[in-house]
Amino acid sequence: MECKVREEVKKLEKYVAGKPIDEVKREFGIDEVVKLASNENPLGTSNKVKKLMLELVNEMNMYPDSASYDFKKALSDKLKINRDMIFCGAGSDSLINVICEVFLDKDDESIMPEITFPRYDSNTVLMGAKPVKISLKNNRLDLEMMINAITDKTKIIWFCNPNNPTGDIFTADELNKVLCKIPKNIVIVMDEAYYEYVTSEDYPNSLELLKSYPNMIILRTFSKAYGLAALRFGYGIASEEIVDYMNRVINAFDVNLFAQKAAVAALEDEDFINKVKLFNKKQREYLEKQFSEMELNYIKSQANFIMVNVKGDDKPIHEYLLRHGYIIRPGYLLGMPSWIRVTIGTQEQNIEFCKLLNNAIEERDKK
Repeated sequence: MECKVREEVKKLEKYVAGKPIDEVKREFGIDEVVKLASNENPLGTSNKVKKLMLELVNEMNMYPDSASYDFKKALSDKLKINRDMIFCGAGSDSLINVICEVFLDKDDESIMPEITFPRYDSNTVLMGAKPVKISLKNNRLDLEMMINAITDKTKIIWFCNPNNPTGDIFTADELNKVLCKIPKNIVIVMDEAYYEYVTSEDYPNSLELLKSYPNMIILRTFSKAYGLAALRFGYGIASEEIVDYMNRVINAFDVNLFAQKAAVAALEDEDFINKVKLFNKKQREYLEKQFSEMELNYIKSQANFIMVNVKGDDKPIHEYLLRHGYIIRPGYLLGMPSWIRVTIGTQEQNIEFCKLLNNAIEERDKK
């Protein structure tokens, strides 16, 4: 090809998503497949949202509101914040890209955990900047080492809480000890994609912290607890100045009509989200109990997934589960070989998964 491709693009590695259900059906010739790889909500979507989607089919010929006014109004009323502190995009994944476009120049530095959501890394590289990766400490973010890595080239520091893929959190006290050490010219990103699932009382109140740290950006999404992953809607909360710059880069119609309307309805259906939280807590505890009985170490999770150590090579475990119709996320793809990440499914799915996992380990260890 004679067309010149940017060197930064050549350096990128393609993101490997969880295998889609239809691909597994074709590959293994099976009819029933359960996907526990991408942290989707097993309870689906609010019935109020489903009803609304049917009512919107006659509006597909119209462009959506580029300002997402109704959603911003609903969220600002719910959180008691200024509407101009909210920005929206096609999933928080898209907004991570925009943050990098807004703040990173060539040869800048962007600090992140070594094992975390990979889009911080790829979008940093895309801008010609340098990802600075800090090793986990006992499978947790090492906040002190992340702060110690700050240089005069640092522009962004990424805090994923709960962290993906480990599922653990850092506490309010742990965060408060390091925030004051971060220079005001560095953007602090609090990625809280799974915050609805958190049950710990020690979880930081980032909205309150935002009042003291105008260089902070909070990212959240409707893809997880609200069950709107297919509609791609993420949002951020930040100072009005930062939001203004973000909105200059975000595509005007990034959030489609269905996503905007669904997000408003989802916010209003508090019964559904409370049901999701309670269900997830109960099933998370079930899986932890099963892993303990199987004498498997796991990372205490505050999300809707759990990382569990399979005491050896995770590749044959992954392959065994695929053959039996269960898709999980193998650790070797996440930088954590001998671990697997499993999304919390329905009660029936979780029971069957545990049986299959035990069988997979036994089969692997016999070889």
